[in-house]
Amino acid sequence: MRAAVGDRIVIASNFLDRPVRDGRVVELRHPDGSPPYVVEWADTGHTALVFPGPDARVERADPGAAETTAAASAPRHVRTWRVEVQIFETGDDTTAHVVLRSGEAEPLRADGHATRAPGDLDVPEIGDEVAVGRALRRMADLLLSTASGDLAAVHGHPVVGSA
Repeated sequence: MRAAVGDRIVIASNFLDRPVRDGRVVELRHPDGSPPYVVEWADTGHTALVFPGPDARVERADPGAAETTAAASAPRHVRTWRVEVQIFETGDDTTAHVVLRSGEAEPLRADGHATRAPGDLDVPEIGDEVAVGRALRRMADLLLSTASGDLAAVHGHPVVGSA
């Protein structure tokens, strides 16, 4: 692997629930462009010394390839997914119901619950936040489980992910 200042480094985990990280190479430690690199991460703006592993790739920042890169990076298809959240409060209990509509497929549904403890202040927004957060977390788990099953069906063997 070789990089130049300005190139983009992308690190994609082989676990479904881990984020893809990307950043810009801001400094080389070796004149031949070999690792390690000083990278400024796009998500945090922090810089770090990076020793890329097998899950990393370098994308060139070659200005002459701008047209080719733009055409290659154009989205192949675009979709809109809609998330609906309904919150129900009864006494000290709050329930959030989340529905994900992803086009023609059957909607995915998840629920989250929160209960105000005796003696806690009556602040409905907190119950809403906890119930919705739990429902969205369950929705994320459901999506990752569905993707894992779909990948297993495509590859013909179980796909390992971490929780």
